[in-house]
Amino acid sequence: MTVREVLGADGTPIVYRAFGDPSSRPLVLLHGWAQSSGCWGDPLLEDLAGRYRVIAVDLRGHGYSGAPADGYDDRAVWASDVRAVLAAENCTGAVLLGWSYGGLVICDYLAVHGTADIAGVVLVGAITSIGRGEKGGKVGAAMRAAVPGAMSEDPQIALAALDAFGASLVGAGRSAATGPISQALLGNSLRTPPRVRSALFARAVGNDDLLRGLDLPVLVLHGTADSVVDLSAAEHAASLLPRATTSYWDGAEHGLFVEDPRRFAEDVVRFVDTLE
Repeated sequence: MTVREVLGADGTPIVYRAFGDPSSRPLVLLHGWAQSSGCWGDPLLEDLAGRYRVIAVDLRGHGYSGAPADGYDDRAVWASDVRAVLAAENCTGAVLLGWSYGGLVICDYLAVHGTADIAGVVLVGAITSIGRGEKGGKVGAAMRAAVPGAMSEDPQIALAALDAFGASLVGAGRSAATGPISQALLGNSLRTPPRVRSALFARAVGNDDLLRGLDLPVLVLHGTADSVVDLSAAEHAASLLPRATTSYWDGAEHGLFVEDPRRFAEDVVRFVDTLE
């Protein structure tokens, strides 16, 4: 594993970790709101790195990447971050995998830079649009309950909101055994500055037309009990995508790779290995 840094178009440092053989197909992982590349867990990353060049990115404002004062509502800025990572790794035939808000970042990239270097997309509990009335961005009860407390600068208010929200990331398996994982995910959320947690939702963009015209294979992975991003958001995206494959996990919550990392890896490998 190596840790690297590139600069986005506005000069923001974007940090990422790379695993596996540089000659293998690139699998670029984009995490969700108020998380970091640490959310995936090193065992899963190392497992996938046995087959692919796994590149786990800290989105701007998250993890070890820079957290500028603005730019979080500009799709060209998000797109430039992903583009900078792909260029630094000389990626061709890459697969973009986005969890939650990471799905929206993938759409930002595709809208600005197209599909030339991309072989496929994996959407995991993902939104593809954001804003009032956007079917591809419909959120569930846990996300609604987290707002506005999770954006508060008061540590007690934010801690309570983010801790409650964290239950949806671990799902039904939350127990003493998953305690360290829960704490790590909570730590990722608290590390994300409150102003960033808020700014990520201060945008409105629809991507339905983008999805309708997307000539790429796309795997849509979603838990039927997801309380952060409603199942209907995934179903909406799948209905628009010309080349969609779906995997709906019955009774699963938002963090599929936390609930069952082995099944998650199997779904991803099954899809990626079919790509040209």
